[in-house]
Amino acid sequence: MATKRPIHVLARSAPVAPLARTMADAFQDDPGLSYVVPEAKRRRAMLPRFFAVMIAQSFRGGEVLASPGGEAVSLYYPPGPVKDGALALLRDNLRLATQFGRALPRGLRVAAAMHAHHPDPQPYDYLRYVGVSKAAQGKGWGGAIVRAGIERAARQGRGVLLETATRSNVAIYTRLGFEIAEEWRVPGGGPEFWTMIHPAP
Repeated sequence: MATKRPIHVLARSAPVAPLARTMADAFQDDPGLSYVVPEAKRRRAMLPRFFAVMIAQSFRGGEVLASPGGEAVSLYYPPGPVKDGALALLRDNLRLATQFGRALPRGLRVAAAMHAHHPDPQPYDYLRYVGVSKAAQGKGWGGAIVRAGIERAARQGRGVLLETATRSNVAIYTRLGFEIAEEWRVPGGGPEFWTMIHPAP
């Protein structure tokens, strides 16, 4: 039997930079983000800043889970519409526009497609991103952090929704109890995505 790996819900005061580096490392070759920013060198430079924004958003409106050493991180939003302050959203959007530059239209295309394929109203805990640093992959942290999120949602009587653009992840999530809700492609030649749901208990 595999050893249960500890996963914690982080306080909002937790340092963002090391978490962002973990996520950037995990998502360097992600098909969705590679479509948005095709140049690998530019992607490597901007992903830590992108994930710093994503992590700050989940700290404000949801939860951030992580392993004790920060080698695994997951970002959540609760069910329903995202509630955030206008000034915070404006600041985030300005930061993202600066980061993406010419790639912004592709980024907006992916974000709009994701939103279009969410249930409305959205009754699930939304697993926005989950990543394990490359050095820690294959050591059980990915399954541990996803299961921790499933268990937290289940205690509230809820399921979990996620998207992935990585085909090999579909089998991994299926083994963790997720079911494919929809398979779709970003319009205009974008990547293929799978929307997957872990049912409520």
